[in-house]
Amino acid sequence: MQHRLEQAAPLWQGAGNASSRQPQRPAESLAMNFETIKLDVTSNIATITLNRPDDANALNAQMAQELFHASVYCANDAEIRAVVITGTGRMFCAGGDLKDMHEQGEDKPAHVVRMATYLHAAITRFAHMDAPVVMAVNGTAAGGGFSLALAGDYVLAAQEAKFVSAYTASGLTPDGSSTFYLAKHVGLLRAKELLFTNRRLSAEEACAWGIVNKVVPAARLMEEAEELAANFASGPTKAYGGLKRLLLTAYSDTMETQLEKETQGISGMMRTHDGPHGLESFLDKNRPQFKGR
Repeated sequence: MQHRLEQAAPLWQGAGNASSRQPQRPAESLAMNFETIKLDVTSNIATITLNRPDDANALNAQMAQELFHASVYCANDAEIRAVVITGTGRMFCAGGDLKDMHEQGEDKPAHVVRMATYLHAAITRFAHMDAPVVMAVNGTAAGGGFSLALAGDYVLAAQEAKFVSAYTASGLTPDGSSTFYLAKHVGLLRAKELLFTNRRLSAEEACAWGIVNKVVPAARLMEEAEELAANFASGPTKAYGGLKRLLLTAYSDTMETQLEKETQGISGMMRTHDGPHGLESFLDKNRPQFKGR
């Protein structure tokens, strides 16, 4: 079953308890109207497509807000067990819409606060949700698009894709999580190189540096992303979520704190369906049928 969410809801809508949701509800029952992104849900996989191709899929305030609404929807719908994020056209995302920012006049600082707050809330939801997030980088990822790509749990890139920080070229500092993720992916010295010099990496270079997991031909990008997402969607979703949250503190917590979180995490899996089922399946030499709960 497939649907597209079509209307923009107020900030507080869509953040309710997942247990109150009906899985795969028809689009007309949803109070969302997206204009800068598309959100399609098929077979437990949500595909979010940045959809401003005439503006290089640049992030404006509306796109940041709509990404937030999409992230809340995905995080709170228990039927969504994997997420794919990609772009329409030749670009993944050219970064922030600098023309739109410039036109704000004296309101520029407040405008950027509003925009970054929505974008960062979206990235936080993607990081903390159980469903793995696959980035399918179809073209250049620059500025905020570069940051967004870094926030994926698994990053696929088309052979033509390019990666560049670009912030300091416009006299700006980074946002969108790149200062959190980049050094973890490539090391501090290489992170400084990319952020200070705006060196442009090809897809193959980004893969060699640890920014991308796999480079594929453009014609196969979405097929590969969908296959990967389908594998995740049939997996132990609660375990994936616990793993994601453990890795978020891998560089910040002490060993003792991290080990205690591991203890709480693995014991918590014994209160899910999939944990005991996985043990039983292994002992019986059967392939587990995970339900994501």
